[in-house]
Amino acid sequence: MDHDAFASLAVLQLSSPCRLLPPACCPDKDLVVLVSRLGGRDRLTLWKMQGTKKWDIEVECDESSIESVSALAWSPCGQTIAVSHGFSRVTLHSVQDGRIERSLTIPASSRNSEQQHRITGAWWFPGCRDLPRSTIPDIFKRNEINTGSALSILKVLPLLDPLREEDHKLTATDLFAFQGTQTGAALKSSLPEVISNWPSLLPDPSLASLCPPILIDEQGKTAKETQIYVSAEGENSLLVIADDNGKLHCFLDGSYYLGPISTLPSTVPTAVFKDPKQPLLLLHPRASASDLLSATFAPLSVDLPLLASHRIRDFARLSSAARELTWYVMRVIEDLREVWFGSGSLTGAREAGLKWIQLLETRLRDQFGQKEPSAILELTGLLVAGLCSEGLSDFLSSSEQMSERALQKWESTVTDALIKLRDFSTLRLVPALQRLHIIFEEVRGWSLIPQFTLFGFNTDDITHCLSSLKQGIFIANLLAFQARGELGSFKHFLSFLRYEIALAGNSPETRSPPEHDILEVNHYLMSGLKTSQIDRWFTGPAPQFDTGDLGLPRHNTDTNKVLEEALEQAHTALQDPSQTSWQPKVSTADKSHLDRNLWVLVHDLAVRCQRVFAHVSKATARSAIVSGSGDATPFQAEASETVSSGACQFVRERVVRRNELDNHLQHLAIYLASEMRPLFCLTRTPYAKCAAGVPLHIDVTVMECSIVGHDPGDVTDVHLCNAEFFDDEILVIVYKVRGVDGPMFAATVHYSALEYQTQSEEYVNGPARKDMIDNVLQRLKEGHVSLKPIPIKRRRQLTACRDGSVSLAVNGRVGRRVVCILDGDGTTMDILDMEGDEDMETEDESEMDSTG
Repeated sequence: MDHDAFASLAVLQLSSPCRLLPPACCPDKDLVVLVSRLGGRDRLTLWKMQGTKKWDIEVECDESSIESVSALAWSPCGQTIAVSHGFSRVTLHSVQDGRIERSLTIPASSRNSEQQHRITGAWWFPGCRDLPRSTIPDIFKRNEINTGSALSILKVLPLLDPLREEDHKLTATDLFAFQGTQTGAALKSSLPEVISNWPSLLPDPSLASLCPPILIDEQGKTAKETQIYVSAEGENSLLVIADDNGKLHCFLDGSYYLGPISTLPSTVPTAVFKDPKQPLLLLHPRASASDLLSATFAPLSVDLPLLASHRIRDFARLSSAARELTWYVMRVIEDLREVWFGSGSLTGAREAGLKWIQLLETRLRDQFGQKEPSAILELTGLLVAGLCSEGLSDFLSSSEQMSERALQKWESTVTDALIKLRDFSTLRLVPALQRLHIIFEEVRGWSLIPQFTLFGFNTDDITHCLSSLKQGIFIANLLAFQARGELGSFKHFLSFLRYEIALAGNSPETRSPPEHDILEVNHYLMSGLKTSQIDRWFTGPAPQFDTGDLGLPRHNTDTNKVLEEALEQAHTALQDPSQTSWQPKVSTADKSHLDRNLWVLVHDLAVRCQRVFAHVSKATARSAIVSGSGDATPFQAEASETVSSGACQFVRERVVRRNELDNHLQHLAIYLASEMRPLFCLTRTPYAKCAAGVPLHIDVTVMECSIVGHDPGDVTDVHLCNAEFFDDEILVIVYKVRGVDGPMFAATVHYSALEYQTQSEEYVNGPARKDMIDNVLQRLKEGHVSLKPIPIKRRRQLTACRDGSVSLAVNGRVGRRVVCILDGDGTTMDILDMEGDEDMETEDESEMDSTG
């Protein structure tokens, strides 16, 4: 047995107590995450294995609640960290700087929306790269996009102009703090609830034919948004979140919510295993988190048949594109509303004319004695008859509002707003709504296909969304038309004001000819200066009109009948030459009475669209097949006479993957710390595809907590502090000599090479792990099971940890092979390289000294 077998990479001295969770080590990088608590809030710190800090951020939490990090999970590609908070929330952090890439919210149960369940575990599994498809080769497939689909149409369309984001605002810390190690709070998202709860994959604006949004970087410069690319390992990956009510919440690619899956109520799964070649989850629920042996021995299986094909991912891409377009439309309409009505920090163009009218009427009332002055009447008389009252003449010739500078400011404010209304409606709003209409046409097509019955499409909602999109497209075009007309009338009105100002200040001999149109000026006085028709696009009730109100024929909703009616009308028109000749008088429908509140329409549309995609996204959970519960429930585990409630100190488990599901092996490491004789029990069980009942046989080896020294009779009793499966062959344990306040040791045990004794099904009289341990201890008492010391192969004395409990995190991946051990105080951590040894470390140090 080697005593200094492993090389020490670093010993971290932490400034504040930290927690080390079991999955803290990055799977493919030399990185480890620690959780600390400062000021009542948790913080995440990413460390390099060599001992340097990469970043340190404050975990985002709600102001009204105190949340703590309950679980961690690394993405298969190692680029993202999933952090689960106390209740119903998961954040995805970038490994580069800790920023939040996505915030996931687990919806509350519809039966009891007020009750929240605590998140107890998180696992992130790689996906199946080659999903089964049709036997006919897909020769038209282009980057996972089918030719002729909605996404293929969006791909060839020009990208819509980007929008400016204001999520990142510079603070004094950003400007003057030391720009070394990144320390700060994670940026909070400003997404509305309807968008944040919309099921989607990671944001990809190009999928929806949008340019990436423009952001403001740390130096205050304009920069495009950093794109989040999903690697081959991350594609089709599955993030599984478990709560204390026996539910599993799955997210495709760690982002697209697949709904809640109910297993056994009021249970906590000890661990979740996913078969690498099929969408099958295996887990062991237990009755309580404190009773470690109450978990079922037989696994509970959760089959997700919809994930066996590419349909869920294809629909997830549609949902993601629809979310991007809807959020784009909502921001555009909000921007237009702000530029017209103003906001807390911006004066709207609508207020400029009202203020001018109020100032004129105030002067007429205060200085010229008019009890009920009417600015519109005064201006109309001046326009039509050239009659200018004394008050109006004084206002035009001496008011500050009539200076050229004030007129230019008024002109630029209103002109810029009307141009923005016109251009944004034409170039951004209408194309985005048209793209969204293309997506919903495909969604309606999916709903009519019998093979997609399990998706549970709501055809009424889809039809309503299509109707609302048509209304939105028409109203947005009408807004551009109205803004264009009002812009022309406003220019004539300003020309009229400048003409009258020049007339009031000069003699008639030097008067220049008027350049304004009287009708245009009168139109602006009646419907632009004091009350504008553009207000109706942001106020009033939601539009309720249909195609018949626009003068178009009302067709049947059946697509086939609509086509038949159109062909019949075309045939009739061709038979009658008078219908195809020039029509000098064409009647147009009066559209002035139509409601046109585009702002309300867009928000109602967003809610209904989100409801369509959110319902369909949960089809995977609704179609899940949970089997194996039967009699194998943790509630049937009765109180044990052999094993006391506090005897089990920890249980560790690992599933060794084989080529076939029937050959998977589950290994358990159970430490029973009784005062008379502490025992370390290892079991090996084959996983069967049918998870009901107890497995056919159990391989067991029971070891007493002692190690053998160099001499045959040199046996030392030890106390196990912690253990963790390192890989498919090695188990890492941390121990100290019993009864001695001395150092701790990290050691390895080759559990795959141990001699196991087979216990057949007849020796296990119960469904829980506690029943299995009872039978093993009973057979040990009867002498049918032999005791052996722990066969340690290699070990190393720890530098930092000496007494108390320890936390353990391992990375047994080839090329990494690292173990992190945090002491009980949470202030010192040993990092060991399991492939190196002390001799190599000493040689490296001596070479560096000789070189120096």
